[in-house]
Amino acid sequence: MRYLPEYRGNIDQIKEILVPSAEGSLIPMGQLAEIGFEDGQTNIYRYNNKREITLRTNIRNRDQGGFVRELQEKIEEQIEIPKGYEMVYGGQYENLERAGKQLMFTIPLTLIMVFVLLFMLYKSFKDTLITASCVLFALAGGIGALLLRGYYFNVSAGVGFVSIFGISVMAGVLLVSALNRASFNRKVSPVLIAENSRRQLRPVLTILILAIFGLVPAAISSGIGSDVQRPLATVIIGGLTSTLIFAPILIPPLYWWANKKKKENSENL
Repeated sequence: MRYLPEYRGNIDQIKEILVPSAEGSLIPMGQLAEIGFEDGQTNIYRYNNKREITLRTNIRNRDQGGFVRELQEKIEEQIEIPKGYEMVYGGQYENLERAGKQLMFTIPLTLIMVFVLLFMLYKSFKDTLITASCVLFALAGGIGALLLRGYYFNVSAGVGFVSIFGISVMAGVLLVSALNRASFNRKVSPVLIAENSRRQLRPVLTILILAIFGLVPAAISSGIGSDVQRPLATVIIGGLTSTLIFAPILIPPLYWWANKKKKENSENL
């Protein structure tokens, strides 16, 4: 029989432990088994009904995917795994791989839904593309924020990117919709675009700034669960900040460039 090290030296006491029999009598354990000390595992774990040995490690200052790929390469080069054995990389890496496959489906689906809804709103492919350009602004800002804070892409950051794709488009919707209303049956001119873009600047700033300030506590938190909150909030704050900067500056010129023919047709009329 195997016992933990703290029992070493108390073997006589262990032999005197009384074990109840089927008849109800108490029998010393020393009469039922040969008792001794043997070094070995204190716990036995199984994975898919197979015995396993778990090695744990913490990763700092690098991404999990890159670490595991490098580890796999070194193990393949330096270690020959016996027949019948296999290595399984689990824990957070396993969660990241599973969530990554889901995000490969979720992110394109989100972008498609955004395009479809925008097209249903405008009934114009041109206006849809102008508004959807906010997605590029948000994507650049989210990536820049992760790099600035030294975070790597993980599941939480992926959820943040999915979120900002929808939130950032609101700024484009406000600007493009206002410009469409202002230019309806009217001559499209730089003055018209600049004036109406200026009017929409306050609503755009209000929406995005409030969202940014609302996520600051999550981005700087350090309590329990903050390792999940920080990347998500960082991506959203970075994406909304870049949208706040570039959308009011770039969308009006894009709208003017895309509506040149409308201007020329108005002049001919």
